[in-house]
Amino acid sequence: MTAPNTQIEPPLLGEPYLLTPGPLTTSYAVKKAMLRDWGSWDDDFRAMTREMCSRLLKMLGAGAEDFDCVPMQGSGSFSVEAMLASFIPRDGKALVLANGAYGMRSLQTLQYLGRAHIVLNKGDYLPPRGIEVAQILADDPAISHVVAIHCETSSGILNPVEEISEVTHAAGRKLLIDSMSAFGAIELKVADIRYEAMVSSANKCIEGVPGFGFIIGRKSELEAARGNSHSLCLDVHAQWAHMKKTGQWRFTPPTHVVAAFLEALRCHEVEGGVAGRGNRYTKNRDVMVAGMRKLGFETLLKDRWMSPIIVTFFCPADEKFVFDRFYGLMKNKGFIIYPGKLTLVASFRVGCIGQMDATVMRQVVVAAKESLDEMGVSDATPPALALKERARLAA
Repeated sequence: MTAPNTQIEPPLLGEPYLLTPGPLTTSYAVKKAMLRDWGSWDDDFRAMTREMCSRLLKMLGAGAEDFDCVPMQGSGSFSVEAMLASFIPRDGKALVLANGAYGMRSLQTLQYLGRAHIVLNKGDYLPPRGIEVAQILADDPAISHVVAIHCETSSGILNPVEEISEVTHAAGRKLLIDSMSAFGAIELKVADIRYEAMVSSANKCIEGVPGFGFIIGRKSELEAARGNSHSLCLDVHAQWAHMKKTGQWRFTPPTHVVAAFLEALRCHEVEGGVAGRGNRYTKNRDVMVAGMRKLGFETLLKDRWMSPIIVTFFCPADEKFVFDRFYGLMKNKGFIIYPGKLTLVASFRVGCIGQMDATVMRQVVVAAKESLDEMGVSDATPPALALKERARLAA
């Protein structure tokens, strides 16, 4: 097996860069890893699953021996549902900390599951703070679990899970973290942040491809999860117990995706692990944001809360700016951006993750400038309403 490549590779000929929160642009080595077929029952594939889980647990740092890793077929949202259904007992009650679409998706999931819940909804601009969580927990002793989104990619907010963890643990409650778009680039060490389980996905900061997610939970919580789940396929305890006994997934795994992910994990380690990956993404963000601001674009968030994963920009006020056309022009120049998810003002998002570096992000800014010129937009300043709303809600 050849050593993983540490160089950032351009996409294959004709492929655009994916400036999204995942799926994202992957390396040739990751793509190449999917060219071989694997038997899901075979010892070689079982060894791959063991190595994958071992590498993921290693990212937790000291104390990782108290946790285990349970991969789960499907998109990231499948794994989020599996975590909520398996770790929150049927007579439990959850406090969902929402400040965007993915917090609200956890809320909707709990509604489907029939779990008691309340929500702290902070809107699009601000994170939930520890002092707020502490007060809610003090006022409602029935709450057994807190559900937090690590990076809310609908806005780009990096939520303060450290202080949320501190007050949750102090109140004797249990924290579940949706780290879908942060794990692998933002530290989540168990010696620093107390949580019972977290969930992420193959096609995010570790730079694999879509097809499965994974739940990392305390072994004590995995044991206690027996019988909680509403689902045969999404039962984390059942998947964990079966894997411990046989080394196999309960149902057909996405073998090619696992092979690609294992290669991505090796490349992640060579780059410097979580710190190295996070440093590259942070530089990507800083270079891109500085360039876009020079064009007149304004970010939704203040720098304090801006994640290195994805950045939301207000659409320009100029009536000549039409997002669909801007999207098409950017795509023609080799960059696929993301539409916004804000409810009150028009916006779009630019991802900073995947096989990209600062040089690529400078090219993104050039492409944005050229696209504005082609549309006849001379000023990317957003509408006054957007700035007024940001000032009011972020005060």
